[in-house]
Amino acid sequence: MSILDELRYPRRWYTKLITVILALIFFAALSTVVIAGVLTYWIVKPQRTSSEINMESFPGRPDEVEFTAPGLKPADRKGWFFPGLRGAPTIVLCHGYQSSRGELLTLVSALQDHQYNVFVFDFAAHGANDGVTTFGYRESDEVRAAIDVLAKRNDVDPTRFGLWGYNLGAYAALREAERDSRVRALVLDSVYDYPKQMVRIGVEKTGVGGFPLMVKSAQMTFEWLNYAHKDDPPLSSRLKQLVGVPILFIQATDDPELGAITREMFLKASEPREQAIIAHGNFVNLPDDEKRAYENRVVSFFLTRLPISDTILAPPPSKSAKPAH
Repeated sequence: MSILDELRYPRRWYTKLITVILALIFFAALSTVVIAGVLTYWIVKPQRTSSEINMESFPGRPDEVEFTAPGLKPADRKGWFFPGLRGAPTIVLCHGYQSSRGELLTLVSALQDHQYNVFVFDFAAHGANDGVTTFGYRESDEVRAAIDVLAKRNDVDPTRFGLWGYNLGAYAALREAERDSRVRALVLDSVYDYPKQMVRIGVEKTGVGGFPLMVKSAQMTFEWLNYAHKDDPPLSSRLKQLVGVPILFIQATDDPELGAITREMFLKASEPREQAIIAHGNFVNLPDDEKRAYENRVVSFFLTRLPISDTILAPPPSKSAKPAH
């Protein structure tokens, strides 16, 4: 009891020192938790930018397509469908964190010019959409919902889809591909294995990642917000399910953290796999010459790995041909 009394009403110098240290530790821990919570909120609810275009005047004759996903209100998602050759495969482009569909239009044009159907849309908390990002957990459901709607069209091949994604979009694309046999080819730019890895990067970019337990506290807050996915395995543990599905991994040297994770994912993937190492990441911010080279690399991959069907390209029978008996 004397020890407890001394801690409660410190009279000796060393118990006073211990009390001060404990108080400092408590307030430091409390401050870390509060700051981490605020940071996590900022990270999962990024500033949104509108990406509206004039559908009537925009090249490529896009159609607006509405779809729903679990947890979304009816018709709460709208995407742009750019038609290619009738019956051709469809490439779904999945934008990155803090980006939007409107920033991918040059890549859309490059793919549409080669007769692919192309579809782009905004994830939750991006573009015109409200909500918060889950860094891929629920976003993969949005990709699935988009594919389901597109597969019902009579002008696409309902069994052949390609996916391109950057960081957030790459995670969502890979997560969907691992459970959807309609996905026949993948381009993964700066992909990660766990959503909490993006939380770490977000905290570090604020400049406070070096504070003790700051990153860990933010990751724990994010995992608490996404408790339903607490038992989800890393994507790399299911890469073997994609045997036979071609994957192009794009690794940027100026993004060492995601670059290292992307390389690890590449090494764990099954054949056929390809790797492209580029100097600068984030496609939407590349200078024009690098952007064209990037687009050419992506288009070349899909032309080789997800070619337009020979039966689609075959010319119609001649009118003078004799009917078969």
